[in-house]
Amino acid sequence: MKFIFTRLEIPDVIEIEHERLGDARGFFSETWRRDIFEEHGLPSFVQENHSRSVRGVLRGLHYQRLPKAQGKLIRCLRGTIFDVGVDLRKSSRTFGRWVGRTISDENRKLLYIPPGFAHGFCVLSDWADVLYHQTDYYSPEHEEGIRWDDPDLAITWPIKSPLLSPKDGKYPSFKNANNNF
Repeated sequence: MKFIFTRLEIPDVIEIEHERLGDARGFFSETWRRDIFEEHGLPSFVQENHSRSVRGVLRGLHYQRLPKAQGKLIRCLRGTIFDVGVDLRKSSRTFGRWVGRTISDENRKLLYIPPGFAHGFCVLSDWADVLYHQTDYYSPEHEEGIRWDDPDLAITWPIKSPLLSPKDGKYPSFKNANNNF
């Protein structure tokens, strides 16, 4: 089946589209193939997570410090989300910049956010199921985050007053983040 890989404004962040074959019975699609993804420079994945959230929830901005940094391949199985990656790599020419895309069950896009990035998303539909593959295992002792509304990042979120977890509401600013990239 056909995949289209598009490098975004931050070239290490990749939007992926996949073919869907459908008829009166429903549809079939391949959403990930290790051989094709590796040909396009994407790594292997070791863990898969699934979250369900209601409209207005914002999860993030999350990352794990080295040596347990995680790349993520994000897919919205049901609903619509606005998904964001923030470049935390101090030696990168895009350090401190962000890229965001709307992904949904309708547009069937996936987003790959590499290690060295913070990740977050907000839910734009009544609810959303989000599936993401990770390049490393969850490690609580390496877990970090950045404020979703940090003025230095100036992320243009499509919601103004999100529903946050207590932890997400207490993350430090981008300048004060515990970042070892």
